[in-house]
Amino acid sequence: MTSVAIVTGASSGIGAATARRLAAEGFHVLAAARRTDRLADLVAGIAAAGGSATAVACDVTSDESVAGLARAAADAPGPVTLLVNNAGGARGLDPVESGSVADWQWMYDVNVLGTLRVTQALLPALERSGTGTVVVVSSTAGFTVYEGGGGYSAAKHAQTAVAGTLRLELCGRPVRVVEIDPGMVRTDEFSLNRFGGDAGKADATYAGVAQPLVAEDVAECIAWCATLPHHVNVDRLVVRPLAQAAQHKVHRVGQ
Repeated sequence: MTSVAIVTGASSGIGAATARRLAAEGFHVLAAARRTDRLADLVAGIAAAGGSATAVACDVTSDESVAGLARAAADAPGPVTLLVNNAGGARGLDPVESGSVADWQWMYDVNVLGTLRVTQALLPALERSGTGTVVVVSSTAGFTVYEGGGGYSAAKHAQTAVAGTLRLELCGRPVRVVEIDPGMVRTDEFSLNRFGGDAGKADATYAGVAQPLVAEDVAECIAWCATLPHHVNVDRLVVRPLAQAAQHKVHRVGQ
């Protein structure tokens, strides 16, 4: 039977690239996100390329919506063997002393509680498959803080803690837990959303960086980890562009 992969936050960026990459690996992909118009285009593109996917409307901040995703998984054309917790994001770059509580709350709900909700809902199916994999897409902000990134770093540190704790708790059961920690990735929306649609500020994030990572680079890492023999568990994979040696050390041409 065809194995089923579930990807949250699949309407754009890393999520969309991962859905396409996993479909190319032969998975039937449940592409989950809030924006169903974008999901429809994604699924059509996957089908045109010879793959198989289903769009599922899902808001990871809603218990009811996540329950709907679990129902869709139960109706999928095969065992659910892979869950990619990709939904997340950042808002603002304010210092702690003036940070928006609403922004911090949103980041925690999407990145941390979203991962919790979806993992809890899909874990029984993953375990039943006998070869389950949970991928948590966190960030290098999950282990390194930086000025202005308090809210996002706090959320990603918590998401990393969830992944590590889950791995311990599932020891002896047929579900592995993989954490992917990207550094600088240029996508259409991440920085734009972070800065409330300010394209100038978003572009400045990548100014002078010849080759930041792109969504397809991270998707390739996810697919590699997920398709290794099941006894091989990549606990944590940190991936950065060559130009970024650390959070605070980035080579920018002309600067």
